[in-house]
Amino acid sequence: MINRICISINNRCNLGCKYCHFHEKGILDDADMDVFKILDNVKAYAKGKFKIGFVGNGEGLLDWPKLKSYITYLENYSNISIYTITNGTVPLSDEDWRFLENHNVNVGFSIDGYKELHDKNRGNSFDKAMHNVAEYKRVTGHYPTFNATVGVDSLLNADKVINFFKPFGVRVTFSRMIGRYGISLQEYRDFLERAEKTLEVRRGGLDCTMYGGQCGAGTNNYFFANGYVYFCGNCIDLPPVGKSDMTFEELEKISLDFDRNYCYKESL
Repeated sequence: MINRICISINNRCNLGCKYCHFHEKGILDDADMDVFKILDNVKAYAKGKFKIGFVGNGEGLLDWPKLKSYITYLENYSNISIYTITNGTVPLSDEDWRFLENHNVNVGFSIDGYKELHDKNRGNSFDKAMHNVAEYKRVTGHYPTFNATVGVDSLLNADKVINFFKPFGVRVTFSRMIGRYGISLQEYRDFLERAEKTLEVRRGGLDCTMYGGQCGAGTNNYFFANGYVYFCGNCIDLPPVGKSDMTFEELEKISLDFDRNYCYKESL
């Protein structure tokens, strides 16, 4: 049973993060995709809880009117939860932050940790991102969740990274850096074990090894981008599963046999 998808609503980003595997692979096409059709297919398919992440190749808040329209389109479906991840550099009005709060959208800010570490890989964006974290807190009354990419520098400064997130008291999703600057799955898992002694760390179930869980490729989790469906964002340079308007009943027929404690892409 498919119970979660990610939808990349654009390929535009105002940062050029050093480790971005989408840019590294040169696969940011500008193909049109009917997101409303995907959402219609979700509405027709989802009987129980279903999660949609508006995340992917680009910075979703750069196309805020579109993102807002997609969220509004789902507002009467209480079984469908929504999250989005932002690099934190795109300012929204108080009204827009309240819109996300009122629609129960979990907003994750991509902050890799302390300023020097974050700025090294994410285009000196720390000050602007943390300003918008403070704005989010001022408007909503609570901090957003955080998404931190874990690379070699994070491993070398693990305590400093972990201590940075302590004062916020919110959940942190630590994602494994992959590609040219990536770290091994074991190094990443060792870091997670260290971090969760102090922080509320997201440990996914059948979801993605990049986020601490098992690989859900070809089972319960798909990635929609550039007019196509992929097993995941890490598999976007592999042939797509099909067109983005294919039904979830069709996707259910796919079967992949591999050890789901490891990344499908890396098992090939």
